[in-house]
Amino acid sequence: MSLSQPADKPRIPCHVGIVMDGNGRWAKARGKQRLEGHRQGASLVSNVADWASNMGISQLSLYAFSTENWERPKLEVRGLMSLLTILLPKEVPGMQKNNIRLHLLGDISAMPAGVRRAAEKACHETRANTGMDLILCLNYGGQQEIIAGVKDFARKLLDSSAPDTMLDSLDPDTFRQSLWRNAFKPVDLLIRTGGEKRISNFHLWDAAYAELYFTDCLWPDFSRSDLELALADFAIRERRFGHTSEQLVE
Repeated sequence: MSLSQPADKPRIPCHVGIVMDGNGRWAKARGKQRLEGHRQGASLVSNVADWASNMGISQLSLYAFSTENWERPKLEVRGLMSLLTILLPKEVPGMQKNNIRLHLLGDISAMPAGVRRAAEKACHETRANTGMDLILCLNYGGQQEIIAGVKDFARKLLDSSAPDTMLDSLDPDTFRQSLWRNAFKPVDLLIRTGGEKRISNFHLWDAAYAELYFTDCLWPDFSRSDLELALADFAIRERRFGHTSEQLVE
């Protein structure tokens, strides 16, 4: 099978992950509280989901709250939790209209009860939709996901009647089945707004071969044209996955 993309078909990433960075700096530059930046950034999510869906992206994952975000000032964390509780139900009609299905990725059990109820209810109400998957990453960390995967595999190994055979057959594809992301496709393109050039514990497993795209645009200012620029940059990347350029066209 050829690894190349047909020349007449635009190459669209199947799964795009976004680190939505820059809310606090956006607010500070305008003399506002950090929470106002988060509120502005949250109001953009439905638009970005619609753009992504219309552009042919199958799965869009958004880094909404990381495992490290608990270390932020308590007032900011409480404000973020309130935002999630209030805004999630308001997003459901739009997701229904655009046939978008909501999923969660992360240790949701550690989130406040109000956030859990709102998130799980939104997932339940959109479960029958058949369009793009919108994956909200809540209390998510890539290192934590891999540790959870190791524990899951270890439990399976202990329960196995042939542990040596199971261990010898372990490979990346097999181990991925123990990760939280097992139900989702590998991330093709990872976008980070806000100017920082790191992935901050996001999608570590899939980042091994994801294309990385960094933009100085602060998240509340992110536009359709910014997403189009990221996709255009992805389209000209040569994704070799360990192969040579010559092998891609064989």
